[in-house]
Amino acid sequence: MEIIAVKGNLDIMGKRKLAMVVSIVLLLVSVAALAMRGLSFGIDFTGGYLVEVGYPEPAELAPLRSALESGGFEDASVQHFGTVRDVLVRLSPRVGEDSAELSDRVIETLRAQDPSVEMRRVEFVGPQVGEELREQGGLAVVYALACILVYIWLRFEWQFSLGAVAALVHDVVITLGAFGLFQFSFDLSVLAAILAVIGYSLNDTIVVYDRIRENFRRMRKGQPLEIVNASVNQTLSRTIITSLTTLLVLVALLVLGGEVIRGFAVALIIGVLVGTYSSIFVASTSVLGLGISKQALMPVKKEGAELENIP
Repeated sequence: MEIIAVKGNLDIMGKRKLAMVVSIVLLLVSVAALAMRGLSFGIDFTGGYLVEVGYPEPAELAPLRSALESGGFEDASVQHFGTVRDVLVRLSPRVGEDSAELSDRVIETLRAQDPSVEMRRVEFVGPQVGEELREQGGLAVVYALACILVYIWLRFEWQFSLGAVAALVHDVVITLGAFGLFQFSFDLSVLAAILAVIGYSLNDTIVVYDRIRENFRRMRKGQPLEIVNASVNQTLSRTIITSLTTLLVLVALLVLGGEVIRGFAVALIIGVLVGTYSSIFVASTSVLGLGISKQALMPVKKEGAELENIP
């Protein structure tokens, strides 16, 4: 007995042209931000010094920045680290000065402003190491997308594969564009978040694709637009609930996690929002635009299968 899929209540695919315009605008803004402003790479990628200091009482950052500028550290980046009593100072590489000399100068400058400051740790990342990390990080994203393209191609039809990669590129570019536009610090934790966004968005997309393929085989008389719309409707509640519960955790990380994982949380929040949108509109619309058909999704009938059932 043939099972008929429930027809979608919302005309989601009817809004696909509007969604396409929104996506194009976001992509253009993101590409323009990356081209004109670029990413604000952290010390992981640019190289430099990282000095962590501690105070017995909550530390105000503005006086510390002024003290460091007066001491010759105009490029210093000062931020709280974990608590308001812990401070992280980031400095660009300096020629002819080792980490011991630099840390001594930093601590002397800060002690002139507040004698109670305590040195915690000093780290140095060379410029060459930072450049290698930047290249390897970019390659990691490219390799991930290439592997996903092959995986979806083997599991589904080629239209699904290209649609999934289009949605993932859409998510990655917009997330990177937000970091370029607002000049959020881009470090290794943010790169890890970008890779996590790819996995999260892909999971949502595959759920929708599974339902589309299933409904193409069930709704024999339905048109592709109707079938895709019904499939998105049937997975919509699952997609939204998953995204909301994930966002609750990420907002908690953003508010309570401190400066160390702030960039990670921001990247994931942007990625989850954009990934939810793309799995509903971009991935499904791409499949329709690439001309998916019932014939491509119907199971292949094995020759002589009816003879195998004859006793």
